[in-house]
Amino acid sequence: MSKIIETSEISKIYKMGNQTVEALKSITLEINRGEYVAFMGPSGSGKSTLMNIIGCLDTPTNGSYVLNNQMVSDLTENELAEIRNKEIGFVFQTFNLLPRASALENVALPLIYAGYGKSEREEIAMQALENVSLSDRFHHKPNELSGGQRQRVAIARALVNKPSIILADEPTGNLDSKTSYEIMDLFQQLHDAGNTIIMVTHEDDIAHYAHRIVRMRDGLVEFDDINTNITRQPEHTS
Repeated sequence: MSKIIETSEISKIYKMGNQTVEALKSITLEINRGEYVAFMGPSGSGKSTLMNIIGCLDTPTNGSYVLNNQMVSDLTENELAEIRNKEIGFVFQTFNLLPRASALENVALPLIYAGYGKSEREEIAMQALENVSLSDRFHHKPNELSGGQRQRVAIARALVNKPSIILADEPTGNLDSKTSYEIMDLFQQLHDAGNTIIMVTHEDDIAHYAHRIVRMRDGLVEFDDINTNITRQPEHTS
């Protein structure tokens, strides 16, 4: 398997007034193409900081980060923005959808930055909505959709550019249990189709959908369950 993510001794230090906070201390991590990984840990463990660096939303203070054979730890902000749009699909707990835009327009948004024309954007976005079983809601705005439907729109948006990795930050945090399992079943289908998925979650039952769990504490990797094949949760019904 080829490596898609390689971090070497990355650290992150924030300055807060006269104080410094070491959010990450020394993280060396490799993730292969096609893996399904969950980051877990208590509040302040560094999992969200690590996710932000992997997602090119932040840069490490020290150490190196290679994404898909490209050194990204020392890129400029504009270069990072280009990498984010091309290589990474984001799924957030709060969906981060534009409230006045339709589902189709929300999904097509990354394609605008990628330079696609309007008709091509709409065709690709509609296919992405179809892939998450939501093409019949393409004209609905977020406030006309349920929480689960909004998250499906967000997942379609994350997939529309065919990114190298999908990053999901607490993807079921705002959903009820039944809808959470439906969304996780969708992530399982995406992984089965060959997508590389990395998610942050504090919920054990959600983490166990992943095939590898990285537990963090105090800015360090406390435990990396890289060898054990974790059995995914069974199908859930209401």
